[in-house]
Amino acid sequence: MALFNKEKKNSEIEEKKEEVKSSPKKTEKKSVKKEEIVFSSKNSEIAQNVLLEPWITEKTHGLIAQNKYVFKVTKTATKKKVKMAVEGIYGVSVEKVAMVKINDEAKYFGRRKGVKSGYKKAILSLKVGDSIKIFQGA
Repeated sequence: MALFNKEKKNSEIEEKKEEVKSSPKKTEKKSVKKEEIVFSSKNSEIAQNVLLEPWITEKTHGLIAQNKYVFKVTKTATKKKVKMAVEGIYGVSVEKVAMVKINDEAKYFGRRKGVKSGYKKAILSLKVGDSIKIFQGA
């Protein structure tokens, strides 16, 4: 009896495979909008690991007129990662990225010596016509 059940099971499995092969596959191409790319999880993960904060000073406001924006980034950030992060978060196209590294600075507190930690800045040149809203009106 066990042999007959086994053959029956095998024939049922083969029928199911044939049904799956013969059924039409649904292949719809989805058009990806720019807004969907902006808020994708991959870009936000990169941005969290790269961008720390926008660098807002009088000098950076002067750079905004030249379509340049400044961000404080992690010490391990690269130009490519910064570019991907800003393009992903703000939906702008970055033409050029310049990095500036500020080294640690020795400070004295009375008799004790301390260290003011360094940081890294990224100066981004955007495509003409693009702007980032965070820097407006600050």
